[in-house]
Amino acid sequence: MGILHDGLCSIGIGNSFCGIATAPLEEVEAKMESYIALLQEYNAKFDLINTDGHDEIAIRHILDSLSAVPALCAELSSRGADFSGGFSAADIGSGAGLPGIPLAAVFPQIPFTLVERMTKRCAFLSHCAEELSLKNVTVEENQAERLSQGRFDFCAFRAFRPLEKKMMKVLLRILKDGGFLAAYKARRVKIDEEMNSLPVVPQYDVVPLSVPFLTENTSGDEERERNLVVMTR
Repeated sequence: MGILHDGLCSIGIGNSFCGIATAPLEEVEAKMESYIALLQEYNAKFDLINTDGHDEIAIRHILDSLSAVPALCAELSSRGADFSGGFSAADIGSGAGLPGIPLAAVFPQIPFTLVERMTKRCAFLSHCAEELSLKNVTVEENQAERLSQGRFDFCAFRAFRPLEKKMMKVLLRILKDGGFLAAYKARRVKIDEEMNSLPVVPQYDVVPLSVPFLTENTSGDEERERNLVVMTR
């Protein structure tokens, strides 16, 4: 069927994890195919991602974002998350909508706020939410520093920059009591170095992620290791 389909199946999209349901496989696949097409169409104009090919986008961005679904479900379940009202999640520094748009497609029961400071990227994100019929997505043009305290139950972000004191303080501040951060990171050894360099080390766990097809589609010194760093307020 193709890399996207096989990758979604490998992750288990369409199944329930720890009692938390994910959207049907066919629905998620259709939305992600449309999303890939939008990324390809608008990439040059909005400087969204550094890849253009369909399969490369599917692996490095879609499947990478969704590889955390089982871990996120386990975390949400362990905290007794109640999606019936008042629960909210955010993608901080959403950029091209990663990981927020794929996660919102998989978890239609969770309201997601995509926080992005650049106007042109916010326009792209709003267009994606409309085109993909993601009714659980809100786009907010803002910076994390300006978000109100105690607003979100969990925040996800792809942390390409090192985790440092100022950023961690801001991100932990916008969580509700008992909320958690989920940071997509690469090597475990680098994660521990970054966390131990903080003046006050927050409680954190590192969950290894398996991104379908990533290993066989990287070469040389390209990073293959992926981890999810879960930090609790």
